[in-house]
Amino acid sequence: MKPVWLRRKLPDAEALAKMRSLLRRHGLHTVCEGALCPNQGECFGRGTATFLILGNTCTRSCTFCAIPTEDRPPAPDPGEPDRIARASAELGLRHVVVTSVTRDDLQDGGAAQFAETVRALRRITPEIIVEILIPDFQGSAEALRTVLESAPHILNHNLETVPRLYPEVRPQADYGRSLLLLKRAKEAKPGEVTKSGLMLGLGEEREEILRVMADLRGVFCDLLTLGQYLQPSGKHHPVVRFVPPEEFEDYRQAGEKMGFQAVFAAPLVRSSFHAAEIFQKAISPQRSRRTRS
Repeated sequence: MKPVWLRRKLPDAEALAKMRSLLRRHGLHTVCEGALCPNQGECFGRGTATFLILGNTCTRSCTFCAIPTEDRPPAPDPGEPDRIARASAELGLRHVVVTSVTRDDLQDGGAAQFAETVRALRRITPEIIVEILIPDFQGSAEALRTVLESAPHILNHNLETVPRLYPEVRPQADYGRSLLLLKRAKEAKPGEVTKSGLMLGLGEEREEILRVMADLRGVFCDLLTLGQYLQPSGKHHPVVRFVPPEEFEDYRQAGEKMGFQAVFAAPLVRSSFHAAEIFQKAISPQRSRRTRS
């Protein structure tokens, strides 16, 4: 049984139906639905969603994720970027988050589709803040460069868990490769806002979490999210522990002391949950410094 701090109110059925209708009309997927996000009702009720590009099946088989696996998913849809841009405009979004399944079958890992989606969003709604949550592109510096050249406001890549658990949780990923991606992003564009996230409750220890946080600060990662892992089904990695809210608060404080511009840590936090809020929290001190100068 889930602890009381993980219980949610029933979502507004009318708001859910309205959002789902819009998504189907534009032929779009969301990670909210695909990954069985516990915040789906709240986000859809507020008229927000995290768009999922490059299809709704993944070429990897991470044991924490509910998205189905397929060796050869369909080819990228060239009309998808414009449909996402039009849906975002229809929703009146000021901050949009775009993520994808991992597409190891594509030469560029889907980087070109990310870049075109960013450009389409900015063509239709020039003032929109664009956050992208990208896969590791199998370590391709060229793919990362393609994405960065489209000039997203925030580049997010989740480490997800501590290195010791990668063989169990992310068997086709590599901790060092993911950390290098964030490092390269900063080196290529020092002003780029970078972001990462971790799930807790997979069997990690406190010192391991703090070491990962320190590693992220070592590559000048700006923003961090920490949330409770929830098992999508009996076939997925089990929840080893439900982390209480006070521990998340402890990690938040530790992260801010390490130098993260903003840390969003709570049981129901997910990478894109209240993404605009964490971004605004991060850039407010920068605005204040510019005003004083």
